[in-house]
Amino acid sequence: MDLPHTNARHDDLSYDEEAVVNPSANAHLGELIGTRMPRRTALKGGVGLAASMLLGTTLPACGGGGDDSSTAAVTALSLGFAAVAKNRNDIVTVPTGYQVAVLHALGDPLHWGDATWAGDGTEAPESYQRRIGDGHDGMHFFGLSDAGAWKADRSDRGLLCVNHEYVVAPYGLHPAGVTAGNRVASEVDKEILAHGVSVCEIARGASGTGMSLTRGSRFGRRITSDTPMAFGGPARGHAVLVTKGSADGTTTRGTNNNCANGFTPWGTYLTCEENYLNVISRAAGDDAKRSATEAAALRRYGLPQGRVSPYKWETAGSSDSYARWSSSVTADSASADWRHTINTFGWVVEIDPFAPDSTPVKRTAMGRFNHEGAWPAPAVAGQPIVYYMGDDARNEYVYKYVSRAVWDPADSTGGLKAGAKYLDEGTLYVARFAADGTGQWIELTLGKNGLDASNTLYPFAHAGDVLTFARLAADSVGATKMDRPEWGTVHPTSGEVYMTLTNNSNRVAPTATPTGSQLRPDAANPRFYADTYTNADGSTRTNQGNPNGHIVRWKETGSQTATAFTWDIYLFGAQADAANDVNLSGLTADNDFSSPDGLAFDPRGLLWIQTDDGAYTDVTNCMLLAAVPGRVGDGETVVAAGGTSTRRGAKATAASLRRFLVGPRDCEITGLAITPDGKTLFVNVQHPGEDGSLTKATSAWPASQTNAAASSRPRSATVVITRADGGPVGLS
Repeated sequence: MDLPHTNARHDDLSYDEEAVVNPSANAHLGELIGTRMPRRTALKGGVGLAASMLLGTTLPACGGGGDDSSTAAVTALSLGFAAVAKNRNDIVTVPTGYQVAVLHALGDPLHWGDATWAGDGTEAPESYQRRIGDGHDGMHFFGLSDAGAWKADRSDRGLLCVNHEYVVAPYGLHPAGVTAGNRVASEVDKEILAHGVSVCEIARGASGTGMSLTRGSRFGRRITSDTPMAFGGPARGHAVLVTKGSADGTTTRGTNNNCANGFTPWGTYLTCEENYLNVISRAAGDDAKRSATEAAALRRYGLPQGRVSPYKWETAGSSDSYARWSSSVTADSASADWRHTINTFGWVVEIDPFAPDSTPVKRTAMGRFNHEGAWPAPAVAGQPIVYYMGDDARNEYVYKYVSRAVWDPADSTGGLKAGAKYLDEGTLYVARFAADGTGQWIELTLGKNGLDASNTLYPFAHAGDVLTFARLAADSVGATKMDRPEWGTVHPTSGEVYMTLTNNSNRVAPTATPTGSQLRPDAANPRFYADTYTNADGSTRTNQGNPNGHIVRWKETGSQTATAFTWDIYLFGAQADAANDVNLSGLTADNDFSSPDGLAFDPRGLLWIQTDDGAYTDVTNCMLLAAVPGRVGDGETVVAAGGTSTRRGAKATAASLRRFLVGPRDCEITGLAITPDGKTLFVNVQHPGEDGSLTKATSAWPASQTNAAASSRPRSATVVITRADGGPVGLS
């Protein structure tokens, strides 16, 4: 099987997010919980449990309480489509009775006056201020009223916000790919503007459930790596955010490498900065110009001295437009150089899509790290706003943000003003998992839990220190290391939280001695096995560890603001024909998958699972599955390949999990949005044909969707999926 893909691509413009920069001695999740259940040698070699999700009875939970009111709401759902077969076709394949159309793709113009995408990289760089960006990722649909305001229940007209994570070189943007050596300014200018976010107006026709782009809408907008932004929250104005572009540390320019996303109950969009190290370098010898503490913090965030970013934007010229991408000391003060550029990225950014002239705000109270996304719990009047967040890097942490203000529905159209109220004042927590299957949220607040100026990891003297260097604060309080927390999502009625752990092939056998960043199997990451992949040229290679990934979930003990929770493993990715102790969830040909990544509950309670895989791609392209979920504690103890005990959720069945979509060649399926009536589903296809080149293409999608003989350059794009009969997507 292939080496696992990450959100970093297989080209020279990519950052390895599997690199470990966490040197702390904090225990990995499984090291804390590995003794939770005794090893049961009688179960070695496989488990033949015939459990299914939500049959009306559940096995004892791992702990905690709560009523069963959510179970009735979930069991009412019934999957209403025939499973899509695994395939390697160069199209988006959907179930019989469904239809798919491309809404927009890289380079499509948002406004009139710009030419249609030419397909040869000749578009002027400045035009990408008005064109759809590259690397489509997280997104959200907001209903739009006739008066131009947010209308939460409207489905036939709306604004779609889409992240553009990175540039998929060399496709699309440049005539002949990336020029070798120092970067060419015109290429860099185009790449800077192809990152960020697109806001576009979309509408249904007079009949049907499909959508089309409203070209020329006053709401059509690009937010890019050059867009002016403000800081909000405790770190605003702090010395660590001072740059040549903002002497008072209150503003910055650009948002970058936006992966997953979030949304607010007041109608704004949250875009999250993840792999920003793609574009930031630091000069050799730079440590000598800084304090030891400052240099250590830079290393903790993956920026050692002498690091050259994959994109090398800083090499395109001497102007500040390019110099700001090197976080190096070059002057006598921070206000005269760009030494703190790195600190201006890694935040949750709030955008008001209904106010196209508004300035996006980086909400520092939510912490700084490799934000995969920010997933809200349902807003409840009189209770705080709660968000869950993952730091997408191996051995990093899971976080929760709880607002100081309690939710007032009168703020439901408050825009960025409401954002300041709820997202600029609150408490950041990090997760710690205990050996008995329970967990705690540990507060990251200045002056608490040893986070003060005397701290030996970092002298936290300001609230902004704790938030800007949240990783160091989490190290200090003993947070639990996780295997690259990817997307998360919260069930709309039960409040249970799900999070994907995509894969980890950097493991050693349970009895072996780990070296470097290697980990032994443990209860939360329990499998250790070998899997062989056949390459395109017929050669083979073997992955060893956990190449197929899994999904964990937890339930708060009490309200969503609780500081305790219980957990289990919802699903294990695996091939259907894998051994029982690998295929622990009992997956079949209709629902087997590998490397879960994107994850989202829709408002109906249906769970959508997306893959970004390299461990099963000799058999199938990446995919989207639909699931009727169970609840924490509905499974039982099993023994995984390698002999480690764990707690597994109820096994999958044909009624509870089914493959809904398979993407084109070499793509990642990511990003999901749905209209309030459930009749129009939006899905993003990122980097089709990524393993090819300009001279040896492996995909021609999206042109190949309607023309099998197409030879166009592949492009990331958003697709619209509807039922031919106009019914609700995914359900009977």
